[in-house]
Amino acid sequence: MSNKPTPLSGFPELLPEQRFVEQQVIDTLRRTFELHGFAGIETRAVEPMDQLLRKGETSKEVYVLRRLQETEAAADSGMGLHFDLTVPFARYVLENAGKLEFPFRRFQIQKAWRGERPQEGRYREFTQADIDVVMKDELPFHFDVEVARVMAEALSGLPLPPLRLRVNNRKLIEGFYRGIGAEDPQAVITIIDKLDKLPEDAVATLLGTDAGLGDEQVQQCLALARISTTDTSFVERVRELRVEHDLLDTGLAELAAVIDGCASVRSDRFEVEASLSLARGLDYYTGTVFEIYMVGFEFLKSVGGGGRYDALASDGRSTYPGVGISFGISRSLVPLMSRGLLSSDRKVPSVVLVALADEESRPGSDAVATALRARGIPCEVAASPQKFGKQIRYAERRGIPYVWFPDQSEVKDIRSGEQVAADPATWTPPAEDLRPQVTMKETEQ
Repeated sequence: MSNKPTPLSGFPELLPEQRFVEQQVIDTLRRTFELHGFAGIETRAVEPMDQLLRKGETSKEVYVLRRLQETEAAADSGMGLHFDLTVPFARYVLENAGKLEFPFRRFQIQKAWRGERPQEGRYREFTQADIDVVMKDELPFHFDVEVARVMAEALSGLPLPPLRLRVNNRKLIEGFYRGIGAEDPQAVITIIDKLDKLPEDAVATLLGTDAGLGDEQVQQCLALARISTTDTSFVERVRELRVEHDLLDTGLAELAAVIDGCASVRSDRFEVEASLSLARGLDYYTGTVFEIYMVGFEFLKSVGGGGRYDALASDGRSTYPGVGISFGISRSLVPLMSRGLLSSDRKVPSVVLVALADEESRPGSDAVATALRARGIPCEVAASPQKFGKQIRYAERRGIPYVWFPDQSEVKDIRSGEQVAADPATWTPPAEDLRPQVTMKETEQ
């Protein structure tokens, strides 16, 4: 019988060069978030089941904690692994409200677990990054603009295909649906949210059968959903539909402010789009809503999302509204790495392999390595005193760019073949060699 382990579907594990890419992404996000005053937190992996299910999420996706030798087969501890970072954050705010300063800007980069069917871009264990701003009782609108701009700035610095941030406003679409006389705007929102999964004619049928809209109302809803612009011209296009409602006016103004606020972070690698088909069917969103897509990888659907929720948490006396965005690190990176589109240029952090002539000379090689490390230059000593040609090939296989020969007091760049005299107390590699570099293959769009 073979002892070879069987991979677990939905629990991705990364090779060293892939893990480096993930760490670079995490470090880039963290630096940007901190530049904008967001404080990092980490919450526990488990939450009480009543907290996990309080927003109506299906219990089929929650991994429950249970001791191996529990006497009753159906018994559990009443706790489960968190499936996102919003639920534990809401609990965290309530537990620590007396110790936090508001507005509380938080970022959280952590694993979550979701018991869904594994597929490309959807995993049972995954890492995501969230940012949120939370206030006590009332959250000024300008924070909607701030979180969009901060996440846009953070993502625009990542080694990924071009990204698109789609933005809409629940007040805008709800006000529009009320303006056309829809009796159940939430039902319309839920159905419109299916446009990325169903053909337009199928959505039109559902708007009639499930939301009770007439033919003219259905066409007005679809006309609104077709509006998509990268500037504030969407306002005029909505006005051309001749629908009026105070809530619609508020939503238009707020969405225009977000689009204008993100103008400074637009580039050929990152675009911001007012997309009036975006609904995000969860009913706790109350204003701005976001979704993030990778251009050329739309089959993954959104790789991030979020929005404003005016009741993130409440203790019965105070309410804590918030606005935030989540970015799926595993959801974005793992498909790219599995296709060979994203990696790093070496498998180890070492810049230098210190050669070993024989075992008697190991102390000298160790001394060179120690001197280099003291100056922040990652290096390793050859594992055994093989022929120098084999030691060079060892370095090549791992992507280590330099081999140091202590007996000759020389260092060789094995990429160019150049070999020069060097002193470990003063020699420094070029800055681009000091750490592994992320490599990304361009894809045809």
